[in-house]
Amino acid sequence: MKMTIERKNFPLHSPFAITGYTFYELKSVWVTLEDQGQRGLGEGVGIYYLGDDQDKMFADLEAIRPSVEAGARRQEINQLMPATGARNALDCAYWDLECKLQQTSIWDLVGIKPEILTTVATIGIGTPAEMARRAKELSEFPHLKIKLSSDGPVERLSAIRAARPDAKLVVDVNQGWNLSQLESFLPALEELRIDMIEQPLARGEDQGLAGIHSGIPIGADESALNLSEYQAAADRYQVINIKLDKCGGLTEALEIANLAKSQGKTLMVGNMTGTSLSMAPAYVIGQFAEFVDIDGPLLLAEDIEPGLDYQAGGKVSIPTPNIWG
Repeated sequence: MKMTIERKNFPLHSPFAITGYTFYELKSVWVTLEDQGQRGLGEGVGIYYLGDDQDKMFADLEAIRPSVEAGARRQEINQLMPATGARNALDCAYWDLECKLQQTSIWDLVGIKPEILTTVATIGIGTPAEMARRAKELSEFPHLKIKLSSDGPVERLSAIRAARPDAKLVVDVNQGWNLSQLESFLPALEELRIDMIEQPLARGEDQGLAGIHSGIPIGADESALNLSEYQAAADRYQVINIKLDKCGGLTEALEIANLAKSQGKTLMVGNMTGTSLSMAPAYVIGQFAEFVDIDGPLLLAEDIEPGLDYQAGGKVSIPTPNIWG
């Protein structure tokens, strides 16, 4: 087995603001595994709020290289590495290589008949007028994900709802509210027909959700990083957002998805931005999800070629083996 690690940088088409952070560029790592004349690819983006950046991912992958090149397989690697962006890149490269070596598709390997997914399009934080204008520009997308902070969320959502009375709206607060703010905003958000509120409270400060009465489902993102955190989040949240960079790859993501569905939980698949090489394995988890957020390539100035096809109505083409899997 030969392993190649590369830094890959992709500029965003415009700055993208969320609570407490603005993105200007995607800085990912790519892993290529070569065995028996076949190549498998994977991309890791990492988790910025945990310090899991490009340099750390690169170093983590270099550290595991001896085990990989000595012949360790996917499940062994998942025991040797923590759930990080580096493990995601490597895990997805293993899956892709397995498909190539077995001359089959990811869908046959996981036993799923894929259906075409409809993704949200994400709107970063701006003024109410800017966000409403962006919502109109995204009129082909029936589902929108709205980034919010504690600064005027109701005003921003009211402007967006007026611009897009037809849209299904998910809001993502990225830990930007406290419990009293959430409770004060809820009546207006229910009136605005919001479909889900993602991560309103800070990680580790969400115990109060167990007693809150909300007509809108509340989703865990930062509060549910991986399988070890799933059950605590499931006791407080109605929706669990699975991101491959959080849980360290498709292998653990599938474990979370199967456990959550067995318990009747609603799922979301998300992303930390990324090219189509990141979205393709996330597409597998999207088959389990009611809320689908795989619009990472739409935030980039330019996606990879070949990439996923983002079509009218927010439809995203099923990944083909020349992309991944």
